[in-house]
Amino acid sequence: MSFTPLHDRVLVRRIEGDETTKGGLIIPDTAKEKPQEGEVVSVGAGGRREDGERIPMDVRAGDRILFGKWSGTEIKLDGEDLMIMRESDILGVMA
Repeated sequence: MSFTPLHDRVLVRRIEGDETTKGGLIIPDTAKEKPQEGEVVSVGAGGRREDGERIPMDVRAGDRILFGKWSGTEIKLDGEDLMIMRESDILGVMA
């Protein structure tokens, strides 16, 4: 795949959660919430300040992130479901 987001946008792959509860019950697909955790696939070069200077990105490809429930736009690239979101939609990077 050759896709690079522009400016302060980030391409993210969702990381699927558990299929069972702690008690061992299997959760059907219709009852699951979409995960709010993902892996950064690629990042843009960063936004620009009013004076034209580039603002560096805080996330890198390979980072595991948490993002808001309604963040981003879902897209399909090479048959894979991905999301594009702004860096400001990312809540944090997991260590």
